[in-house]
Amino acid sequence: MPHHTISLSAKVNLYIAFKHNNHTRVSRSWNVLALDGSNWQRIDLFDFQRDIEGRVVENISKRCGGFLRKLSLRGCLGVGDSALRTFSQNCRNIELLSLNGCTKITDSTCNSLSKFCPKLKHLDLASCTSITNLSLKALSEGCPLLEQLNISWCDQVTKDGIQALVRCCPGLKGLFLKGCTQLEDEALKHIGAHCPELVTLNLQTCSQITDEGLITICRGCHHLQSLCVSGCANITDAILHALGLNCPRLRLVLPLLLVHLLTSDPCSNPSTLVSGNCHELEKMDLEECVQITDGTLIQLSIHCPRLQVLSLSHCELITDDGIRHLGSGPCAHDRLEVIELDNCPLITDASLEHLKTCHSLDRIELYDCQQITRAGIKRLRTHLPNIKVHAYFAPVTPPPSVGGSRQRFCRCCILL
Repeated sequence: MPHHTISLSAKVNLYIAFKHNNHTRVSRSWNVLALDGSNWQRIDLFDFQRDIEGRVVENISKRCGGFLRKLSLRGCLGVGDSALRTFSQNCRNIELLSLNGCTKITDSTCNSLSKFCPKLKHLDLASCTSITNLSLKALSEGCPLLEQLNISWCDQVTKDGIQALVRCCPGLKGLFLKGCTQLEDEALKHIGAHCPELVTLNLQTCSQITDEGLITICRGCHHLQSLCVSGCANITDAILHALGLNCPRLRLVLPLLLVHLLTSDPCSNPSTLVSGNCHELEKMDLEECVQITDGTLIQLSIHCPRLQVLSLSHCELITDDGIRHLGSGPCAHDRLEVIELDNCPLITDASLEHLKTCHSLDRIELYDCQQITRAGIKRLRTHLPNIKVHAYFAPVTPPPSVGGSRQRFCRCCILL
């Protein structure tokens, strides 16, 4: 049986076999199959996370040995450093390892991986809160092929660890640093200087970083496609200028913080610069960018043919004319899947008419769009019968009941 066709029930039986060290009643043919390491290049034990103990991982490593390429122990709280040392010694060809939420592991595990697993490319250590700079230093010394690292919520990591990592792992393409609250601009400068292949960077809630550090990233990481700076309160619209000038492959900007400072002048609007230069942009979140105007939508319609998701919620200056340009742009007919227009008070049923040719449109948000009517939504559905429309209308207040015995109607909104 090829490794890629093994069923979930087969995985359960394998787990049982490993757990009981083969002292289990399974058919002889299955036993031979299950214990043939060549059939197990990829193993995901997430479904059994509550039961997985260190000895299970040790038995897996002994059976699979050098055949194992990918292993997920996500959420396996019972697995610690000792088991992972045995694993590292036995599975030296491992390329992808997820230890997300394995809270027992420490820097010792990364030392083991560094010594025995030089082919490691993807490592997930999210929520392994005992991880420190020593882990990153060890990985830099023994895992030079590392391409993706997730150390989200490893809040002991500082710029020193990042510096050691990026200097020796030049092929890094994905860095997930969410919740690494000690990181400052100096850490980003090291990334910008040594990670030219970086594609994805998540800095959510890294509250100490500023424009200075992110601009360094933009100037050094021209392949950047996805950037998340949610919760970074010190970021201003200056970062949009840097993104527009330096990151033409940008596909996802989520979300753009503090861009309520954006000017409505299209010539100096940084979001216009992003849309004008980032032709591969697929998702753009402009929620609460209260000075965004139709000018930005015109630029998006002209320069962003791959646009799939656009949030304009609370962009109170957007009008039907901007939606008209968007609906006639190259992304409209085949690409645009989601548009969010909550709390856009100038939007009317005319906008829905402009969107009726967007054949890929799957969802539209229209909460608090006071000028949108049920009739307009009904007309839109005649052209796009499968579209999900989220809107509400205040019900008509019923007349006072006689005698006070009649049940009053709820004034809550009605979800279409």
